[in-house]
Amino acid sequence: MSPTLLFTFVFGYFLLLLGVAWYTSRNSTNETFFIGNRSSNWMLVAFGMIGTSLSGVTFVSVPGTVGIGGFGYFQVVIGYFLGYFVVAFVLLPLYYKMNLTSIYSYLLQRLGVSSYKTGALFFIISRTLGATARLYLVINVLQIFILDNMGVPFWVTTFVILLMIILYTFKGGVKTIVFTDTLQTSFILIGLIVCLMYIMNTLNLSFGQTWNELKSHDYLKMLNTDYKSAGYFLKSIIGGAFITIAMTGLDQEMMQKNISVHNVRDSQKNMITLSILQGVVVFIFLTLGGLLYLFAMSKGGAFQQVMVDGKQQMQFLLDGKNIIGDNIFPQIAFNYLPPIIGIIFILGLISALFPSADGALTALTSSFCIDIIGLKRNETWNENQKKNIRITVHMVFAAIFFLCVIIFKVIDNKSIIDIILKLAGYTYGPLLGLFAFGILTKRTLSNTFLIPVICLIAPAICYYISEHSATWFKGYQIGVELLILNGLLTFIGLFIISKGKGNSIDAIL
Repeated sequence: MSPTLLFTFVFGYFLLLLGVAWYTSRNSTNETFFIGNRSSNWMLVAFGMIGTSLSGVTFVSVPGTVGIGGFGYFQVVIGYFLGYFVVAFVLLPLYYKMNLTSIYSYLLQRLGVSSYKTGALFFIISRTLGATARLYLVINVLQIFILDNMGVPFWVTTFVILLMIILYTFKGGVKTIVFTDTLQTSFILIGLIVCLMYIMNTLNLSFGQTWNELKSHDYLKMLNTDYKSAGYFLKSIIGGAFITIAMTGLDQEMMQKNISVHNVRDSQKNMITLSILQGVVVFIFLTLGGLLYLFAMSKGGAFQQVMVDGKQQMQFLLDGKNIIGDNIFPQIAFNYLPPIIGIIFILGLISALFPSADGALTALTSSFCIDIIGLKRNETWNENQKKNIRITVHMVFAAIFFLCVIIFKVIDNKSIIDIILKLAGYTYGPLLGLFAFGILTKRTLSNTFLIPVICLIAPAICYYISEHSATWFKGYQIGVELLILNGLLTFIGLFIISKGKGNSIDAIL
């Protein structure tokens, strides 16, 4: 397929985004950028957030997991569903009652300045690493299959894509993103359905036959009953619930869109709708993953065990290339399917790229301006000065994104989804501990120095335990429950340095 043709469609798609951004950002203010003037339609937010929650990781990485893990990833998705209910009926009412622009302002009112700044900084670290890992995954696919053939260096690709994101987010912020996410989610779903139906048709499979074929190759296996495994089903479900609570309910990017909805009831509708739709879409992605491996096998692909650095490793070879994991979907789409399917794939892929990056960039700008700089509280700056500060912060975070993507390129990994879940365990744990302490206890924190220290020590202890768990606990491997352990250690540390009963959450509400 011609790289120039693909590039033309990518450029046309970007022009469409710019048109939407221009239309939605007219007469915008800082309030428009931060929370969309609290006028977002909940149905648009729910639909658009599918793209944000799925991202390029789901589009590329989740189908690739089926080759080794079957439908095991859906265990985590079941946990996500449970976590969304906690976010909808515990956290959202709290945020709306306190009329928050930044959700970390809750920590300021409940636990003081040190907890507030610590929570905001951990969000900034968490979202920066997670968003750039997702961004790297999609940019790398674009680079390998389009830009390398055109002689464009990886750093130039990264720079241009970030410049695109800056151009359509720096003015309209959340108001623009609600509409662009809706557009992007539509392209993601179109790409998913078209690829799924084409492969089924090529393999002459009906829905029932597809199900039987996936079952015969053991791809439908979902529940992992090995309690020592990192993917044990109870760990995955419980860990998935806490991942949603932390990465959605305690994440400024995800909550920024929710609290842009007019009232809490509509925001709750958005959250429950999202939980159902996400489960359905991920299940279809897993089905597509199984079909991709079946299609590759029909072209001569085969699994084989190899020794890598003294360890047994599973590979899937097709035409001499190992395409297991993140590589299988793009390899099949570009090399074995008709050009029109490749174009649809690339549009779906870049639609998965932008929601995870534009929302993160906007949320990080909002959090840094509001929580760290104190932009809304400072009365010495006029509206124009505040706008200039916000734009400067936006550009700085874009530069940080650029550096992080380059670092991920140097590291390189076959499955980015594993990196993202592991990073979340370390970086969102302290946030989980801080919010849990504030909501579940009536105690106060006065030692401002020890709060960030505890939030740094807890992940360090978790890392040490994770590295030695198999040796200490007879082969037991820590998986997604790392986040829970991290949050619990943070909670215990905060409890030790706390005193009295202090203000309860009931008093605040």
